[in-house]
Amino acid sequence: MRDAVTTLIRNYDITGRYLDRNAMDQLKAYFESGSARIAAASMINANSATIVKKASAQLFEEVPELIRPSGNAYTTRRFSACLRDMDYYLRYASYALVAGDNNVLDERVLQGLRETYNSLGVPIGPTVRGIQIMKEMVVEMAASQGVTSTSFIEAPFEHMAQELAEISV
Repeated sequence: MRDAVTTLIRNYDITGRYLDRNAMDQLKAYFESGSARIAAASMINANSATIVKKASAQLFEEVPELIRPSGNAYTTRRFSACLRDMDYYLRYASYALVAGDNNVLDERVLQGLRETYNSLGVPIGPTVRGIQIMKEMVVEMAASQGVTSTSFIEAPFEHMAQELAEISV
């Protein structure tokens, strides 16, 4: 798994350049935001069950056909799989927050997920909406704890939602 530092250094190394002012500014921003990123990940960890529970309740309220007969979350097994997947997205979003880099999402979540969802016929729209709901909840929680800039929190959720939304099922 790469983080913002290793990705930056790798990119400069590939082009055979020394770290310039732009690189130094990026490194400085990464390290200055470290405590906020750790706090956000800790907040997610402490509230993960609640976030998934509330986000799934809101998703099923918005898209009730998912839990109706023949819906993708109708049986207990499918419902549990949906909650498991939401927790999975939330956990990996917290990893990306700490790393300051979305590569972990591409490597560990999105690559295999595309094939799996396509083969199972899982509807992408509700999946993307569930990720967006969790993002909204985490951002709201962070704001209530005094975090003024939440773009670093939004980034991993938006990355997953965008990548999944591009999947043609």
